[in-house]
Amino acid sequence: MRRRAAVLLAALALDAAFGELPNRWHPVARFGQAANWLERRMTDHGRRDTAAAGIGFTLVAAGAAAAAGAGLQRQVRGGGLAGFAAEAFALKQALALRALIEHADAVRRALERSDLAGAREAAGRMVSRNTGELPATLVASAAIESVAENLSDGVVAPAAWYLAGGLAGAYAYRAVNTLDAMVGYRSRGRFGMVPARLDDALNLAPARLTAAVLLALRPAALRRAGEVARDARSTASPNAGWPMAAMACALGTRLEKRGHHVLNGAGREPGAQDIARAAGLAAAAAAVLAAGAAAALRGRR
Repeated sequence: MRRRAAVLLAALALDAAFGELPNRWHPVARFGQAANWLERRMTDHGRRDTAAAGIGFTLVAAGAAAAAGAGLQRQVRGGGLAGFAAEAFALKQALALRALIEHADAVRRALERSDLAGAREAAGRMVSRNTGELPATLVASAAIESVAENLSDGVVAPAAWYLAGGLAGAYAYRAVNTLDAMVGYRSRGRFGMVPARLDDALNLAPARLTAAVLLALRPAALRRAGEVARDARSTASPNAGWPMAAMACALGTRLEKRGHHVLNGAGREPGAQDIARAAGLAAAAAAVLAAGAAAALRGRR
């Protein structure tokens, strides 16, 4: 555990310093291409909308990612400083905090210069909802919700699964999360239901942990934990609502997805500066995660 905590610290530092690799080299992008190929092959045989096909697809794709992680883990074990650096670099590919903050900052900058069309376009790169006709407040809401949800999905969850299962755990989680984004059950029937439900299960604890950390960063918000839980359960996802509701409460803003949910309904309408505040809270939450890893290092000496 001491080594994994140290590797996590180094991976978070690498992410903060360098961000993402170009897509042509990024293992998550490469995995998505391979998963697309596998899905097409299964679709060609007319088995896409069956749970059995979804199970096979998920097992093969996520199993390959886990095997790749396990293989990397074996190669770097006992490799001294070079092995440690390689493991941190490999783990960093499963983390995506800097990219998330950069995407949010693009929405903020556009709103600050009153470029609503540009803000809508930038927000559309963060969320699946149609942002083309949203007013500025709902564009800001979409960006803030994405920051909160992806703090859990792209930072806390892969870090937690790495600590639990090494690179195999982190890569398997990231694979399932990617498959959910690709073929989630709301748009792909029984085939997509399998990775979506598995992603729900893998994110149960990280989503709630993320919400707890966000609330802890704003102690006054802790008194409203019951309201946060109520709002979280009002969303379609069993997990995404937790960090989003906690972020809404921590910022004191109303977050809304038209026709779906309203979080912290009594809060004020969000604006550009609230996006910046959400990004700051996300960075602070990652720092808490790093501090926890550092404490684990000290505690096991």
